[in-house]
Amino acid sequence: MATDERPHGRVGVVDIGSNTVRLVVYDVPTRLPIPIFNEKAQCALGSGLGRTGRLNPKGVDEALRSLVRFVRLSAAMGVDRLQLVATAAVRDAIDGLAFVARVEKACGRPVHVLSGAEEARLAAVGLLNGTPGADGVLGDLGGGSLDLVSLDLGAVGRFATLPLGHLRLLEESGGDYAKAKAILDQRLASVPWLAEMGGRTIWCVGGSWRALARIFIDHTHHPVHVVDNFAIGFFPALKLAELLAQSSPKTLETLPGIAAGRLVSLPFAAAALAALLHATRAKGVVFSAYGMREGQMLELLPADIRRQDPLISACEMAAERTARFSIGGIELLNWLTPVFPTETEAERRLRLATALLSDIGWSEHPDYRAEHAYHRVLRIPYPGLTHPDRAEMALATLIRYGGSEESRMVAPIRTLLDDRRMSRARVCGLGLRLAHTLCGGAPGLLEQTRLRLSEKALTLELPQDGAIFPSEAVERRFSRLARALGVKAALLA
Repeated sequence: MATDERPHGRVGVVDIGSNTVRLVVYDVPTRLPIPIFNEKAQCALGSGLGRTGRLNPKGVDEALRSLVRFVRLSAAMGVDRLQLVATAAVRDAIDGLAFVARVEKACGRPVHVLSGAEEARLAAVGLLNGTPGADGVLGDLGGGSLDLVSLDLGAVGRFATLPLGHLRLLEESGGDYAKAKAILDQRLASVPWLAEMGGRTIWCVGGSWRALARIFIDHTHHPVHVVDNFAIGFFPALKLAELLAQSSPKTLETLPGIAAGRLVSLPFAAAALAALLHATRAKGVVFSAYGMREGQMLELLPADIRRQDPLISACEMAAERTARFSIGGIELLNWLTPVFPTETEAERRLRLATALLSDIGWSEHPDYRAEHAYHRVLRIPYPGLTHPDRAEMALATLIRYGGSEESRMVAPIRTLLDDRRMSRARVCGLGLRLAHTLCGGAPGLLEQTRLRLSEKALTLELPQDGAIFPSEAVERRFSRLARALGVKAALLA
């Protein structure tokens, strides 16, 4: 969908899905937006669609009520551009156009009914914004359809849309797992390119699959309770998916964090994942929090904003809003670069993100600053971070605030970090602690000093007239950084 190039303040997307209707509002200053409001209504528009061919009458009434609320809320929030999009249930129902007419009359807004191809493409746009190099197959499971897109190192390839949403599968199978499995196997076999995905990754998008991810995270005792970029291997994913596919709603009730509206159809979402794993023989699954809605949001933005790195953009925005001083992430990044002589471009990007967030805890009570900053960074709702990335950034932030890597709360995430990541987190954290001590957070001072690393020593060069730089704290923190690098400390003033 084409968009103009003018700047925007806030944009909103209303997703009229087969199971839920959701409003997400994004704040768009001069950077890629992050959600500032997110609300859903469980309408089940697609309930009974496979049997009757029509939208669920109760769902229609609830959807209309929710949509009027969402449009009015958006106006009150100052949303400049609001896009209403409808997916499989409205697209496939014989009364779908009549429903759209009622929505447009009640809300005074046009509704765009996405084709299967558009829905799949937008899901890929949303996913690739957070994971530009995604490779394998994207699966976007809704209530009414399963959209599949092949991804070749970030390039969008073939796609298919199948009537395999979790609500539709529940109804067509009559709630019988064996029948659902047969339906899934038959329809997935109609997509021949799925067999080419062996040894690659399934990228899972959609609310029901995110609900599965939360169960997987709890069951595997994964240390980071964040769905986005949670990864799990083929065999544990298949085992858990098949187990959940044969679980009753009563059993699922005992699991934490599962919405009541998902209990009946969640086993069929699990069955769909298990069938897709069998069809592809993928090496594993990665769950994403970014999909069609984010793709639609991106298409409402000017091209210059869409081209930004989503992680760095989000961290820059956080720094602008929360930091005390105006020292820049690039200034911190460049000053510390001499102690990272072998880093890759991806590692440098992660270090920049950490530097941008390195003043995130200043407003916390000093006794809890390290702990709170650690948890905030570990759980930030920003795209483009694997779970090991999150762990490395969080540990570096903890150390930057004087926390210990031997702390009990760090123990779980150490399983995500190899020796190189542990070392980088330690050196980055100690380096940022030294940098903030040396300049007090004021811009332009670090560039008057210089770090040099040799095989035997780390040298900190201070200007001869730089009376503001030397202190006991500076000397102590510089010595700790040198020890972490395994060399002697040499302070030149």
